[in-house]
Amino acid sequence: MQPTVFDVSPEMTLAREEVFGPILSIIPFESETEALRIANATDYGLASAVWTGNLSRAHRMVRGIRAGVVHVNTYGGSDNTVPLVGIKQSGNGHDKSLHALDKYIDLKTAWIQL
Repeated sequence: MQPTVFDVSPEMTLAREEVFGPILSIIPFESETEALRIANATDYGLASAVWTGNLSRAHRMVRGIRAGVVHVNTYGGSDNTVPLVGIKQSGNGHDKSLHALDKYIDLKTAWIQL
């Protein structure tokens, strides 16, 4: 499939589902608050992206978007030193990096007084 750009509304299925393909959905918005509402109005939270020239806005959006990965002024790329985290209905915990090992171990604390 060729890369495709869609102009969608927040209610459309394409805006609300995880799509793994060369697809970009564009949703116009008027404010940061509206952008966060739209970004978080999905059952999924694997990755997101923000494009802005304002570093303070970038930090506010990173804090506000409920996704495991937030890309700022880029998309894609990967590094095995940091976890890939899916939240909500996305992913299965932490993949990649040393954090991926956490799902294979159980921690236990014991307090013993002698």
